[in-house]
Amino acid sequence: MMRLLLTLLLAVPSVYLAPAAAADRAVDQALATAPVGTRIGLVVVDENGREIVAVRGDERFIPASNTKIFTTAAAFATLDVAAADGGGGASVRLDGRDVVLSGHGDARLSSAPGCTVDCVATLARAVAAKTRTVGDVIGDDSFFPDDRWPAGMSWNNQVGRYGTAISALTIDDNVATLAVTPRAAGEAPTITGDGYYRIDNAALTISAGGKADLTATRTPGTDLLRIAGTIPAGALPETVTVGVDDPAHRAAWLFAAMLRAANIRVTGRIAARHRAPTSADDPAMRGATPVARAPEPPALATLAPPPLLEDLTHTNKVSQNLHAELFLRRIGAVAGSGSVADGRAAVIAMLDRAGVQRWAYDFADGSGMSSYNRITPRATVRFLRWTQAQPWGAAWRATLPVGGLDGTLARRFKGTSLDGKLFAKTGSLNPANALSGFLITAKGRTLTFAALANDMPDDASATRSIDQALLAIAAAN
Repeated sequence: MMRLLLTLLLAVPSVYLAPAAAADRAVDQALATAPVGTRIGLVVVDENGREIVAVRGDERFIPASNTKIFTTAAAFATLDVAAADGGGGASVRLDGRDVVLSGHGDARLSSAPGCTVDCVATLARAVAAKTRTVGDVIGDDSFFPDDRWPAGMSWNNQVGRYGTAISALTIDDNVATLAVTPRAAGEAPTITGDGYYRIDNAALTISAGGKADLTATRTPGTDLLRIAGTIPAGALPETVTVGVDDPAHRAAWLFAAMLRAANIRVTGRIAARHRAPTSADDPAMRGATPVARAPEPPALATLAPPPLLEDLTHTNKVSQNLHAELFLRRIGAVAGSGSVADGRAAVIAMLDRAGVQRWAYDFADGSGMSSYNRITPRATVRFLRWTQAQPWGAAWRATLPVGGLDGTLARRFKGTSLDGKLFAKTGSLNPANALSGFLITAKGRTLTFAALANDMPDDASATRSIDQALLAIAAAN
């Protein structure tokens, strides 16, 4: 009898420990499926801040687009995101005979046909109501210093829409779109655009049934765009979207075309006006000296964009790099010059308030395109929990993609136990994958997590391993 009782007593702990041990094994097994050489950090905490999982919690990782977590939260903490006009609207004025189109950081200015909100055509009509002849058409983006690409961003990204230049005068997401239409096999396809770029057509139409494989390359600072690759005969036209080197110049070019369409004679040139960065744009250099902005001359018309909340939601849901970079600069314009350094200073101040130690992170940009960015999983979780104690925390969390439902998570976790129950920001940059946010477990608990993977070989992905680990954690808790 004593032997039986002892056996039962020894068995009891194993009964209670088995679920946790099984969950740990499932997490370990999931992470072990990552490509050989991958380094994964994963921290998960419960509602009380108790760590459930901690793998490489204090190691620093490239966060990729998880950087947007910090940029967009800083926007909520700094800007009036619910303001009726959203701020930052473009304006137009006459400077003698010249017409000046000025930007103030709005990301949504549009030249699209049928545009109904934030339309550059509205500004063209204001010019038409005042004069029928203008001289130069100037795009002015001097509201921010001329700092178009983040430090640490790979140069080969500049030609694509993910790496287009950043400017206070942004139009149509600072991209140009071309249509590539196949002809007979063996012939060059037809390439059409709006005429902003000269085209070097090095593409080829191949036999029907193949797959389109087109590339666009352009030497920075030139207007010659080379389209190469293949497109099968009989296929639908392919769209090629390319980034713009000088958004202020392109905005002026598009605006001049609108003025001509409104029967306004343009007698001068198309030009851009920039503001070169100086030491005054760096808070570490200028110290406590406030930034003084010269007042702008009166405008003929100024646009009132929608509330920033709409753009913040768009930025996080689809991971829009340009918009995130503009938010960083707009944050920096509140107390500074609108420089990247001013934006970084605001983010650092926010992280100080959140109790995140300075060694745990470095940010060179607002979007995550920079390979200089670093963050630890534990610091990310600490920050995420801090956001939920802020007055804007719930509204910010609502901008994150939802597993299986929308944004960059629309196809991930679909049909799983986390379908509609995971709210997180994705991240992908060669070689980095990230997913950080909140999830609701099988028992209805809300966990906060940060999963960061680096060093995958040959452009491999660690997302499946991360997802399987999170599913195991959700099932066990």
